[in-house]
Amino acid sequence: MSAIRENVFPTRMNLQNTKIRLRGAQTGHSLLKRKSEALSMRFVEIVRKIQDAKLKMGKVIQNASFSLAEVAYTAGDIGFQVRENSKTATFKLISRQENVSGVLLPVFEKSIEGGNAFELAGLSRGGKQVKNCKDMYISAMETLVELASLQTAFLLLDEIIKLTNRRVAAIEFIIIPRIENTISYISSELDEQDREEFYRLKKVQSKKKEAKDLAIESNNQTKENSEPFEPKNILAEQVDEDIIF
Repeated sequence: MSAIRENVFPTRMNLQNTKIRLRGAQTGHSLLKRKSEALSMRFVEIVRKIQDAKLKMGKVIQNASFSLAEVAYTAGDIGFQVRENSKTATFKLISRQENVSGVLLPVFEKSIEGGNAFELAGLSRGGKQVKNCKDMYISAMETLVELASLQTAFLLLDEIIKLTNRRVAAIEFIIIPRIENTISYISSELDEQDREEFYRLKKVQSKKKEAKDLAIESNNQTKENSEPFEPKNILAEQVDEDIIF
């Protein structure tokens, strides 16, 4: 089975562009890998805080329920007085965002505004128990807000980490191998073209040399055939020999 690659025309320009894309993919893979590691570290920290907050929440709710029972025993039912004195909410939430490696995590914080809705409660009896109950429930609300903030960040980070890991895996096992196979294909095709061009040039030079040798040989034969015939003077040679003897 052939390797998966992109359908590109093997040219040096495409080879250069593909190498640039490979460097970009490797850089993106490195950045996403570090982002995933940072988010995972924050995720583990949030999980630990959630465990502590849940343990704390159980204890605080238990103490608050027990303090409410003390108020009911000493002062009776004070719910009517509290509802009559409560005109606006005093315990409010403020939402802000925290940036963690490019991910905006929601953070909830408490904000206590307005007067005291319990100022008339417990005047006859049980004032200390009412104040203690108020403090306990305020502590429970603070713990509940902290737990809600951690749970929201937990769910959001879980999705972001899964998405980031999928992107890292896609770049590492799909995009980068495909680009590398494309580079190998273009390089092999260009090498084959260079070998074909080299062979073609050698054949052209060989043909030119053969043609040049044939032309030189033909010129030599033409010169030999075009030289004039000069007959020897036999009579003059005999006279010279008689003179010598």
